[in-house]
Amino acid sequence: MQDQASVKPLNRAELGAWRGLLRVHADLVRELDAELEREHGLSLSSYEVLLHLHDAPDRRLRMNELAESVLLTVSGITRVVDRLVRDGLVARERCTTDRRGLNAVLTDAGAEAFLAARCTHLRGVRERFLSRLDRADQERLGAIWEALLPGSAA
Repeated sequence: MQDQASVKPLNRAELGAWRGLLRVHADLVRELDAELEREHGLSLSSYEVLLHLHDAPDRRLRMNELAESVLLTVSGITRVVDRLVRDGLVARERCTTDRRGLNAVLTDAGAEAFLAARCTHLRGVRERFLSRLDRADQERLGAIWEALLPGSAA
């Protein structure tokens, strides 16, 4: 265990970078989530599930793969998928290669809901985030994310 006296506090630049990341992320997520809820009745987490299923082969993913894709725990993804199943946007099916596993499958209604919400979401991302950065800033920020977590900007 490290001695408290030897812990160096963050300097102003470090603190600004760290707090800025946290605040900007929290604010953007809150605004994008509220907009999707208001206009489409979907949470941002639900939208992300629909996005990943829409882009998946045969519009299906195993539940654990889906959880990793949307950065949720297995129990978190279960709650989101439960709501989407209830709303008819996703179906659950047994995995054909492993009968113990479950797939989440995008329904036709789910694909329609995703495509309608995508316009709103992309407009929100552009208005609230991308429009405030020039191309060089966007590329630099992408490189920073990639340096922090390889594959994150892909």
